[in-house]
Amino acid sequence: MTALYESHLTSLPFLHRGKVRDIYAVDDQHLLIVQTDRLSAFDVILPSPVPGKGEVLTTLSNFWFGKLGHIIPNHLTFITPESVVKTDAERAQVAGRAFVVKRLQPLPIEAIVRGYLVGSGWKDYQKTGAVCGIPLPAGLREAQKLPQPLFTPSTKAAMGEHDENISFEQAVQLLGAARADEVRTATLALYTEAAEYAATKGIIIADTKFEFGVDNAGKMYLIDEALTPDSSRFWPADQYQVGSNPPSFDKQFVRDWLEASGWNKKPPAPVVPADVLQKTSAKYSEALQRLMAA
Repeated sequence: MTALYESHLTSLPFLHRGKVRDIYAVDDQHLLIVQTDRLSAFDVILPSPVPGKGEVLTTLSNFWFGKLGHIIPNHLTFITPESVVKTDAERAQVAGRAFVVKRLQPLPIEAIVRGYLVGSGWKDYQKTGAVCGIPLPAGLREAQKLPQPLFTPSTKAAMGEHDENISFEQAVQLLGAARADEVRTATLALYTEAAEYAATKGIIIADTKFEFGVDNAGKMYLIDEALTPDSSRFWPADQYQVGSNPPSFDKQFVRDWLEASGWNKKPPAPVVPADVLQKTSAKYSEALQRLMAA
């Protein structure tokens, strides 16, 4: 499988290259988003791509956009990515890994929802008895299911910098009360339905993040990707137990290798061995296969 580290499309104006996605202008109303095989860890883009990762993100996002479209509209259009580029070489770069989407104004927060006490939330709870300022009962253990899912928004940091958790009150200051409430309601509804579905496929969605955008009329849409191993913590239900952090369907193999390598977590990142990348690719594919199994 050939990996795509960067797309190079000359038939469309190039706009932006993010950690994973390359964005091009189609026209005044539409964008082309190409999901590459780039991988970031510790907020640094690695020099080694994960083969097939972009296709997994695209296929799984398309699946969730369709499944959850009754909760909130999304940015997808019915325009095929291959139809907006000019050459066979460009069509090969976008096939299976791109969306043509509505041009929307992204909201300036990441909408994070936590269903389980893990990661930075667990560290926060150990110190304060709360997660992002939201008080929780005493005596909870690592990876324990929370009494109810928590909406814990964060800022969107510039490339190479870290997002910062913010309170709901700070989100209100950024978005206005009505929009902040709309984002919270949509985030919790999306997570709840997705988590209930994933449980039937043997996957626990411990946490995830969504992004939203608005059109010129102020209507809100789900944008970016949705419920992928890049944006979520997926756990195999048969390996889950309270008190320890289960293995997840994501880039944990790469993170573990980087931690052991002695890298200082600043650019440039080291080249990741091929076997670690292949294990990571297999985990992404397994998540896709499980979630989309009939």
